[in-house]
Amino acid sequence: MKHLFTPYEIKGLSLKNRVVMPPMCQYSVTNKDGIANDWHYTHYVSRAVGGTGLIIIEMTDVEPDGRISDYDLGLWSDEQIPALARIIEASHQHGAKVGIQIAHAGRKAEDADVPVAPSAIPFDEKSKTPRALTTQEVEEMVEKFRLAVRRAVQAGVDTIELHGAHGYLIHQFVSPLTNKRTDKYGQDLTLFGKEVIKAAKSEMPADMPLIMRISAREYVEGGYGIHDSIAFAKEFQKAGVDIFHISAGGEGQIAAAGRPGTHAAYQVPLARAIREALNVPVIAVGRLDEPILANSVIGNEDADLVAVGRGMLRNPHWVLEAATVLHKEIDLPRQYAFGFPKV
Repeated sequence: MKHLFTPYEIKGLSLKNRVVMPPMCQYSVTNKDGIANDWHYTHYVSRAVGGTGLIIIEMTDVEPDGRISDYDLGLWSDEQIPALARIIEASHQHGAKVGIQIAHAGRKAEDADVPVAPSAIPFDEKSKTPRALTTQEVEEMVEKFRLAVRRAVQAGVDTIELHGAHGYLIHQFVSPLTNKRTDKYGQDLTLFGKEVIKAAKSEMPADMPLIMRISAREYVEGGYGIHDSIAFAKEFQKAGVDIFHISAGGEGQIAAAGRPGTHAAYQVPLARAIREALNVPVIAVGRLDEPILANSVIGNEDADLVAVGRGMLRNPHWVLEAATVLHKEIDLPRQYAFGFPKV
C-alpha cells in the first residue's frame, strides 16, 4: 500500500516522498523589485533540509502590476533569475525538488494603480475597479506567462505550476462570475487558460510535468461547482496539464470564507473527484497538517501527493516529524539524527 513516504515519479520528476510544500506568499520582497532575498532563501531551503519532497515557490508574477502586493516575487525580468536559482540549487543539495507558481493577480492586484481583469468588475466594495483587458492585451498576457516560464526553467526548476485558483487572473477568465466578455475569451471561458498552458509547455523540457492549481468549487451564490470544474479541467488536461493541484474558493466574492473550510481535509473530496473523473494525478491540500490524516489521503488513493501549508509554516521539519509519527524510515540530516528516535 502506498503511503506518504512512498517515492513518486511522473515524467522526468522523481520525488523522494509525497509531501508538497504548497506556494504561500511571503510578502517579503524588500525593494519592490520582485527579487527573492535572504528571507526567501532561508524559508525555502530550511524546508528542503526538513525533508520535503517537492517545494513549490510562492506565487511569482509575470508583470509588476500582476502582483498581489509590491512585496511579491516576480519573473518579468532576467534580473530576477539568479536569486531564485540560488534557492533552487541549495534545495537540490538537500534532496528536494523545486517548482514555482507562475501567476497574475488580475483584479486582486492591490497595489496596481488600475488593476486589469477579464471584465471591469471589482473584487469587492473595498477594491479598485479593474480595467477590462482588450483582446490584444489578453494575447500579450499569454506571452508574458510564456516568458516567465522561460525564466523559471533557466533558474533550474523541476516543474512549473500555473495558478488558476483563488480568484486570480486565470480563474477570473474561467469563472462566469468574473468573465462577461463578448470576444473569443468570453465565448470560450477556458481559452485564456488553454493558451497559457500551451505557451508554458512550449518553454518547458518535454519531460518536465506541468501542474495547474484550480479552485474546484466556488463557495458563492451563482458560482461553479465540481461538475463545472471537472469539465474545464478536462479542457486544461487536453491542453497539456499533467497534475492538478486541487483547492477551492478564494477570498471575498469567490470564496470559501470558512464555508466549509473549518474541518480537516475539507477539500479532499474535490481532489478525489477530479482524480477519478480525469484519471489524472492530483495534489490534495487544505487542513492536512496531521501526519496520520495526510498519510490516509495517500493510502486511500484520494490523491497522489499531499500539500501541507500551515503545518510547514509552523514547523520547517514537518516531514521529519511526520516520519517519526508514522514510523517510517527517512534520510535524516546527520546533524539532526540524535534528536529523532530510531524507527
